[in-house]
Amino acid sequence: MIAKKTILDLIDERIAELANGLFVVDLTISAGSVIHVELDKHDGNVSVSDCMSVSRNVEHNLDREVEDFELHVSSAGLDRPLRVHAQYVKNVGREVKVVTLEGDKYEGVLKEVNENQIVIENSRMEKPEGKKKKELIVEQQVFPFEQIKETKIIISFK
Repeated sequence: MIAKKTILDLIDERIAELANGLFVVDLTISAGSVIHVELDKHDGNVSVSDCMSVSRNVEHNLDREVEDFELHVSSAGLDRPLRVHAQYVKNVGREVKVVTLEGDKYEGVLKEVNENQIVIENSRMEKPEGKKKKELIVEQQVFPFEQIKETKIIISFK
């Protein structure tokens, strides 16, 4: 079986050459030597040529006579949960849905990310008791990473 570190080194080598903000979101190698690589970019989107370049570097540096493998390189989809810290940082300012380990669901704008936690903010118009006009209520919620089951970007076509 192909070593994960070998594949990761080849990917990192090409990412360093491209120097365009790419990073690895996920790398899996199945028992049947099927390699799945998911990439994302700090700014902007992953292009087809980014995926092709990474794929070619891996393919050209592995010997198919020694290891028979299947390689899939793709971008991390918008419909997939955020999985690495760099994805959280990239998506600050976007609306997200957070599911906690307890199963509670929260929606809001991703306002802040640090090494230990994220902060989301939501706002709503609410009529305070004894007043005639609605007021804007803004709440921030803090979620430590170890309490998050998944975080997804809310896709809106407004």
